[in-house]
Amino acid sequence: MSKHLQRDLEKLQRQLLALSSSVEEMINKACRALLHKQTHLAEQVVHSDNTIDQQEVAIEEECLKILALHQPVAIDLRRTATAMKVNNDLERIADLAVNIAERALCLAVHPELDIPANLHQMAELATAMVRDALDSLVRLDVQLARQVCSRDERVDAFNRDVIDDLRGEMHARPETIEAALHLFSAARHIERIADHATNIAEDVIYLVEGEIARHRHDDPASTTPMR
Repeated sequence: MSKHLQRDLEKLQRQLLALSSSVEEMINKACRALLHKQTHLAEQVVHSDNTIDQQEVAIEEECLKILALHQPVAIDLRRTATAMKVNNDLERIADLAVNIAERALCLAVHPELDIPANLHQMAELATAMVRDALDSLVRLDVQLARQVCSRDERVDAFNRDVIDDLRGEMHARPETIEAALHLFSAARHIERIADHATNIAEDVIYLVEGEIARHRHDDPASTTPMR
Protein backbone atom coordinates (compact mmCIF):
# COMPACT_ATOMS: atom_id res chain seq x y z
CA MET A 1 0.00 0.00 0.00
CA SER A 2 1.33 3.43 -0.93
CA LYS A 3 1.65 6.04 1.78
CA HIS A 4 -0.86 8.22 -0.08
CA LEU A 5 -3.47 5.46 -0.11
CA GLN A 6 -2.82 4.74 3.55
CA ARG A 7 -3.25 8.43 4.38
CA ASP A 8 -6.54 8.62 2.50
CA LEU A 9 -7.88 5.41 4.06
CA GLU A 10 -7.04 6.73 7.52
CA LYS A 11 -8.86 9.98 6.73
CA LEU A 12 -11.85 7.97 5.52
CA GLN A 13 -11.84 5.96 8.74
CA ARG A 14 -11.85 9.13 10.84
CA GLN A 15 -14.74 10.56 8.85
CA LEU A 16 -16.74 7.35 9.21
CA LEU A 17 -16.12 7.18 12.95
CA ALA A 18 -17.26 10.79 13.36
CA LEU A 19 -20.45 10.07 11.44
CA SER A 20 -21.02 6.89 13.47
CA SER A 21 -20.77 8.83 16.73
CA SER A 22 -23.20 11.49 15.53
CA VAL A 23 -25.74 8.95 14.31
CA GLU A 24 -25.57 6.90 17.50
CA GLU A 25 -26.25 10.06 19.51
CA MET A 26 -29.24 10.83 17.29
CA ILE A 27 -30.75 7.39 17.88
CA ASN A 28 -30.35 7.68 21.64
CA LYS A 29 -31.96 11.11 21.71
CA ALA A 30 -34.80 10.11 19.38
CA CYS A 31 -35.69 7.03 21.41
CA ARG A 32 -35.54 8.95 24.69
CA ALA A 33 -37.74 11.64 23.18
CA LEU A 34 -40.26 9.02 22.08
CA LEU A 35 -40.32 6.91 25.22
CA HIS A 36 -40.23 9.76 27.73
CA LYS A 37 -41.97 12.49 25.69
CA GLN A 38 -38.97 14.83 25.82
CA THR A 39 -39.69 17.25 23.02
CA HIS A 40 -36.46 19.22 23.38
CA LEU A 41 -34.48 16.09 22.45
CA ALA A 42 -36.76 15.45 19.49
CA GLU A 43 -36.14 18.97 18.20
CA GLN A 44 -32.37 18.51 18.53
CA VAL A 45 -32.55 15.36 16.42
CA VAL A 46 -34.59 17.03 13.69
CA HIS A 47 -32.22 20.00 13.53
CA SER A 48 -29.11 17.80 13.24
CA ASP A 49 -30.25 16.05 10.05
CA ASN A 50 -28.60 18.52 7.65
CA THR A 51 -25.23 18.05 9.34
CA ILE A 52 -25.48 14.30 8.93
CA ASP A 53 -26.33 14.68 5.24
CA GLN A 54 -23.25 16.84 4.72
CA GLN A 55 -21.03 14.27 6.46
CA GLU A 56 -22.52 11.48 4.34
CA VAL A 57 -21.79 13.35 1.11
CA ALA A 58 -18.21 14.10 2.19
CA ILE A 59 -17.55 10.43 2.93
CA GLU A 60 -18.98 9.30 -0.39
CA GLU A 61 -16.81 11.81 -2.20
CA GLU A 62 -13.75 10.55 -0.31
CA CYS A 63 -14.55 6.94 -1.27
CA LEU A 64 -14.93 7.85 -4.92
CA LYS A 65 -11.64 9.76 -4.81
CA ILE A 66 -9.84 6.74 -3.38
CA LEU A 67 -11.30 4.45 -6.05
CA ALA A 68 -10.40 6.84 -8.86
CA LEU A 69 -6.92 7.85 -7.74
CA HIS A 70 -5.57 4.68 -6.13
CA GLN A 71 -7.53 1.83 -7.74
CA PRO A 72 -7.24 -0.25 -4.54
CA VAL A 73 -7.32 -4.05 -4.59
CA ALA A 74 -7.94 -6.88 -2.09
CA ILE A 75 -8.45 -5.69 1.51
CA ASP A 76 -8.05 -2.00 0.58
CA LEU A 77 -10.82 -2.33 -2.00
CA ARG A 78 -13.01 -4.08 0.57
CA ARG A 79 -12.33 -1.30 3.08
CA THR A 80 -13.41 1.34 0.60
CA ALA A 81 -16.48 -0.58 -0.54
CA THR A 82 -17.48 -1.28 3.06
CA ALA A 83 -17.10 2.39 3.96
CA MET A 84 -19.45 3.35 1.14
CA LYS A 85 -22.07 0.83 2.25
CA VAL A 86 -21.82 1.67 5.95
CA ASN A 87 -21.97 5.37 5.09
CA ASN A 88 -25.29 4.80 3.32
CA ASP A 89 -26.70 2.75 6.20
CA LEU A 90 -25.70 5.39 8.73
CA GLU A 91 -27.40 8.12 6.72
CA ARG A 92 -30.58 6.02 6.53
CA ILE A 93 -30.43 5.36 10.28
CA ALA A 94 -30.16 9.10 10.86
CA ASP A 95 -33.22 9.68 8.67
CA LEU A 96 -35.12 7.08 10.67
CA ALA A 97 -34.05 8.75 13.91
CA VAL A 98 -35.50 12.00 12.58
CA ASN A 99 -38.73 10.18 11.73
CA ILE A 100 -38.91 8.82 15.28
CA ALA A 101 -38.27 12.31 16.68
CA GLU A 102 -41.13 13.68 14.56
CA ARG A 103 -43.44 10.97 15.92
CA ALA A 104 -42.30 11.91 19.42
CA LEU A 105 -43.28 15.54 18.82
CA CYS A 106 -46.73 14.44 17.67
CA LEU A 107 -47.16 12.11 20.66
CA ALA A 108 -46.30 14.88 23.12
CA VAL A 109 -49.84 16.21 22.72
CA HIS A 110 -51.40 12.79 23.37
CA PRO A 111 -50.91 12.02 27.08
CA GLU A 112 -53.86 9.62 27.01
CA LEU A 113 -51.79 6.77 25.57
CA ASP A 114 -48.99 5.12 27.53
CA ILE A 115 -45.94 3.81 25.67
CA PRO A 116 -46.14 -0.02 25.49
CA ALA A 117 -43.49 -1.82 27.53
CA ASN A 118 -42.60 -3.89 24.47
CA LEU A 119 -41.69 -0.71 22.61
CA HIS A 120 -39.25 0.22 25.37
CA GLN A 121 -37.56 -3.18 25.02
CA MET A 122 -37.59 -2.97 21.25
CA ALA A 123 -35.94 0.46 21.25
CA GLU A 124 -33.28 -0.65 23.73
CA LEU A 125 -32.46 -3.72 21.64
CA ALA A 126 -32.28 -1.82 18.35
CA THR A 127 -30.10 0.87 19.93
CA ALA A 128 -27.76 -1.79 21.33
CA MET A 129 -27.58 -3.44 17.90
CA VAL A 130 -26.41 -0.20 16.32
CA ARG A 131 -23.85 0.37 19.07
CA ASP A 132 -22.48 -3.17 18.78
CA ALA A 133 -22.46 -3.08 14.98
CA LEU A 134 -20.36 0.08 15.07
CA ASP A 135 -18.10 -1.39 17.75
CA SER A 136 -17.60 -4.48 15.59
CA LEU A 137 -16.59 -2.18 12.73
CA VAL A 138 -14.04 -0.30 14.83
CA ARG A 139 -12.58 -3.50 16.30
CA LEU A 140 -13.08 -5.64 13.17
CA ASP A 141 -14.81 -8.12 15.49
CA VAL A 142 -16.59 -10.72 13.37
CA GLN A 143 -17.98 -12.58 16.37
CA LEU A 144 -19.69 -9.44 17.66
CA ALA A 145 -20.97 -8.70 14.15
CA ARG A 146 -22.57 -12.14 13.96
CA GLN A 147 -24.19 -11.58 17.34
CA VAL A 148 -25.76 -8.39 16.00
CA CYS A 149 -27.17 -10.29 13.02
CA SER A 150 -28.66 -12.94 15.29
CA ARG A 151 -30.66 -10.33 17.25
CA ASP A 152 -32.63 -9.00 14.30
CA GLU A 153 -35.40 -11.56 14.66
CA ARG A 154 -35.94 -10.53 18.28
CA VAL A 155 -36.59 -6.97 17.15
CA ASP A 156 -39.06 -8.27 14.58
CA ALA A 157 -40.84 -10.23 17.31
CA PHE A 158 -41.05 -7.14 19.53
CA ASN A 159 -42.47 -5.21 16.59
CA ARG A 160 -45.24 -7.75 16.13
CA ASP A 161 -46.03 -7.61 19.86
CA VAL A 162 -46.17 -3.80 19.82
CA ILE A 163 -48.56 -3.85 16.86
CA ASP A 164 -50.80 -6.38 18.60
CA ASP A 165 -50.82 -4.27 21.79
CA LEU A 166 -51.68 -1.10 19.88
CA ARG A 167 -54.45 -2.79 17.95
CA GLY A 168 -55.98 -3.94 21.20
CA GLU A 169 -55.71 -0.46 22.66
CA MET A 170 -57.37 1.16 19.65
CA HIS A 171 -60.21 -1.34 19.75
CA ALA A 172 -60.77 -0.82 23.45
CA ARG A 173 -60.34 2.97 23.41
CA PRO A 174 -61.04 4.58 20.02
CA GLU A 175 -59.94 7.97 21.34
CA THR A 176 -56.34 6.68 21.29
CA ILE A 177 -56.33 5.85 17.58
CA GLU A 178 -54.40 8.93 16.45
CA ALA A 179 -51.70 8.48 19.08
CA ALA A 180 -51.51 4.75 18.42
CA LEU A 181 -50.91 5.36 14.72
CA HIS A 182 -47.93 7.54 15.59
CA LEU A 183 -46.58 4.68 17.69
CA PHE A 184 -47.20 2.23 14.85
CA SER A 185 -45.01 4.41 12.68
CA ALA A 186 -42.32 4.82 15.33
CA ALA A 187 -42.13 1.07 15.90
CA ARG A 188 -41.67 0.51 12.19
CA HIS A 189 -38.83 3.05 12.11
CA ILE A 190 -37.12 1.32 15.05
CA GLU A 191 -37.45 -2.03 13.28
CA ARG A 192 -35.80 -0.54 10.20
CA ILE A 193 -32.95 0.82 12.31
CA ALA A 194 -32.28 -2.74 13.48
CA ASP A 195 -32.23 -3.86 9.83
CA HIS A 196 -29.58 -1.26 9.01
CA ALA A 197 -27.55 -2.29 12.06
CA THR A 198 -27.65 -5.83 10.68
CA ASN A 199 -26.47 -4.53 7.31
CA ILE A 200 -23.47 -2.86 8.96
CA ALA A 201 -22.63 -6.05 10.85
CA GLU A 202 -22.80 -8.03 7.61
CA ASP A 203 -20.48 -5.49 6.01
CA VAL A 204 -17.97 -6.07 8.82
CA ILE A 205 -18.02 -9.79 8.07
CA TYR A 206 -17.40 -9.01 4.41
CA LEU A 207 -14.55 -6.64 5.25
CA VAL A 208 -12.73 -9.07 7.50
CA GLU A 209 -13.42 -12.41 5.82
CA GLY A 210 -14.38 -11.55 2.26
CA GLU A 211 -17.69 -13.32 2.87
CA ILE A 212 -20.93 -11.80 1.62
CA ALA A 213 -23.04 -12.56 4.68
CA ARG A 214 -26.25 -10.92 3.50
CA HIS A 215 -29.24 -13.28 3.89
CA ARG A 216 -26.91 -16.02 5.16
CA HIS A 217 -26.29 -15.38 8.86
CA ASP A 218 -28.90 -17.94 9.89
CA ASP A 219 -27.16 -20.63 7.86
CA PRO A 220 -24.42 -22.42 9.82
CA ALA A 221 -22.52 -22.94 6.60
CA SER A 222 -22.22 -19.20 6.21
CA THR A 223 -19.64 -19.05 9.00
CA THR A 224 -17.02 -20.52 6.67
CA PRO A 225 -15.01 -17.63 5.28
CA MET A 226 -14.39 -17.32 1.55
CA ARG A 227 -10.82 -17.46 0.31
